[in-house]
Amino acid sequence: MEAFSDGVIAILITIMVLGLTAPREADLAALLPLIPVFLSYVLSFVFLGIYWNNHHHLLQAIKHVDGRVLWANLHLLFWLSLVPFVTAWMGENRFATWPVALYGAVLLLAAVAYFILARTLISLHGRDSVLATALGRDFKGKVSVAIYLVAIPLAFVNSWLACGLYVLVAIMWLIPDRRIEKTLP
Repeated sequence: MEAFSDGVIAILITIMVLGLTAPREADLAALLPLIPVFLSYVLSFVFLGIYWNNHHHLLQAIKHVDGRVLWANLHLLFWLSLVPFVTAWMGENRFATWPVALYGAVLLLAAVAYFILARTLISLHGRDSVLATALGRDFKGKVSVAIYLVAIPLAFVNSWLACGLYVLVAIMWLIPDRRIEKTLP
């Protein structure tokens, strides 16, 4: 499951980078129109990297999987597979309202899917498992969902503020989360 998920995430990053097209002109001014596309790529690359990192740690803390876990993992990968699409739409449309809102909806649903995966793993391994102990109340996960729930409707008021909230979530998760590492023997 881990190798399959790693492969899917690597493909998603590859799809996103292939969406970056080089300008035909050879001067630096030709890059200016690409700034929104590049910024949306960077943000999505960071999010996919965060999911890859946390998924890796999540799977280090478990001993086995079952069919429910496999489906929960596919559910997460489904939402992550939409990241290249919403990234391109948002960047190509210079962070317009609907693309920014849909980007947030995909991030929200990926966060919910990750939560479901974690809870499915905990139910399989028990409330006293290493994973359950490591995740605890999952404060950052719950705060992330709350921020997405604010950012999505905010995109209809000010799409840049909504993007700022997405960046806030990314920064929050870039701060190393050592919960699982600390509980592993």
